[in-house]
Amino acid sequence: MDNKQNQTKYIIVTGGVLSGLGKGITAASIGLFFSNDYNIVPMKLDGYLNSDPGTMNPIEHGEVFVLDDGFEVDMDFGHYERYLGNSAIKDQSLTMGRVFQEIQTKERAGDYLGKTVQMVPHVTNLIQEKIQNTAKKTNADIMLIEVGGTIGDMETELFIEAIRQLERKVGNQNMCFVHLTYIPIPGGVNEQKTKPTQQSVKMLQQRGIWPDFIVGRCSEELTQATKNKIALFANIEQKSVLSCKDLDSVYKVPNHFNDQGFVEQIAKKLEIKLKNKDKLNTWNKLLDTKKTNNLKIAICGKYTDLEDSYASVVESLKHCEYNLKTNIKIVWFDTENFKDNKTKLSGIDGIIVPGGFGSRGIEGKIDVIEFARINKIPYLGICYGLQLAVIEFLRNVCNKPDATSMEIDNKAQNPAITLLDEQQNVVELGGTMRLGKYEGKLKSGIVKDLYTKLDLINKNGIVSERHRHRYEVNPNIIELIEENGLKVCGNSIERDLVEFIELEQTKHPYFVATQSHPELKSKLEKPSPLFYGLIQAALKLKK
Repeated sequence: MDNKQNQTKYIIVTGGVLSGLGKGITAASIGLFFSNDYNIVPMKLDGYLNSDPGTMNPIEHGEVFVLDDGFEVDMDFGHYERYLGNSAIKDQSLTMGRVFQEIQTKERAGDYLGKTVQMVPHVTNLIQEKIQNTAKKTNADIMLIEVGGTIGDMETELFIEAIRQLERKVGNQNMCFVHLTYIPIPGGVNEQKTKPTQQSVKMLQQRGIWPDFIVGRCSEELTQATKNKIALFANIEQKSVLSCKDLDSVYKVPNHFNDQGFVEQIAKKLEIKLKNKDKLNTWNKLLDTKKTNNLKIAICGKYTDLEDSYASVVESLKHCEYNLKTNIKIVWFDTENFKDNKTKLSGIDGIIVPGGFGSRGIEGKIDVIEFARINKIPYLGICYGLQLAVIEFLRNVCNKPDATSMEIDNKAQNPAITLLDEQQNVVELGGTMRLGKYEGKLKSGIVKDLYTKLDLINKNGIVSERHRHRYEVNPNIIELIEENGLKVCGNSIERDLVEFIELEQTKHPYFVATQSHPELKSKLEKPSPLFYGLIQAALKLKK
């Protein structure tokens, strides 16, 4: 669609009744259908007053997702990128904290020419400006906008009002509203209840927005009676009420929508053509693959109380499930209580130590890494998982029992892990780490072979992954660990930092770690090489 001749289209996804229903999955699933033919650009509006989620506790908010440009965003961007296949930019994430920050900056600079600065029109105008500028900057054919939170929340009110005003500007034919709600089935009643949805839609209508489509999240398919009732009270056609039942994989949601003709209806509403569904066909071939193997993989960290803390790690394993025809059971292992939980590692086929921060649970992680190394269990270390693998190796193989990280002991005399040079004088926590996409050059070995196999390396042996860290491996200890068998198999291009390490396969079937976060770029149709290698090694040992 040529934006010079055609108006950008907008698909707005809101949520009602309760949070956590899957607005991100719903939005991404809709976007997948248009991604073959149009430049569809997702955007997330979050009502919290943080500038970004970078400093939030993962147990409270879930995983922090890092973009190529280094901006820290909501975990829903992981769904957007995995489904749509494109890389997002900073402008596509907007929090109320950033909106208010910019309003104050403008006011202090005198941009409002002495006027009383108000929620309407100044804040709502800025929100609209941000949305339209993002559409222009990305040359979007379709803007796919998810409004975080739940209708009725105080935090979402200004976003909803801004979108109401935006619809008047761009025209109703260029904007489509999808409202996701919850349809409960109370115990002992065995009946789908629509009253919460009716109330949610009513609240949305009171704010000047009339949903074009309602998606009912339920444990089972919505009955015809339920659809009829919702359609009546929402003042929409019955076919515009969609069912979204619980499925065993989020990657099956697009197909579920496809079976109901959902996207054809959206295309008709927006007056655009839906040309092909090639990506859905590719996905279906993978999703229909019969899984003939079974593995147990342990994810060992300190945020295991909420699985969303490691959402992209989990998704990367799911990508391997379909590509390697394997059922993977994830075992969550709390490293703060290693001795009490050690029996949970019995029968484990592979171990992952994902990223993390601080000293809590660290000794447990080091014990887990030693357990994997000694027992020759396939191991993948991510970010902190690389740094702690180096510490474990120094302590137990190189006879350096005092090996530690400056993150644990900032007064350590000979730290194995040191603070990056540019971090020495950093005071603020938010957005100040080494963030975003960086390139690394690989040497011959397991890691290079994997990136080559999955066609994610260029002819010069260079790969790119995303990063989120303040500390690095001390270059002074590299010679010692390599003499003892732990090989540095990849370094960053711009600084020669340690990016990848591995034990030779003669010493261990798969002991690999990276300073990066490879889970952030893994896709269903193109899994992360390091996760692929972990599962491949575990399968080989199992057989």
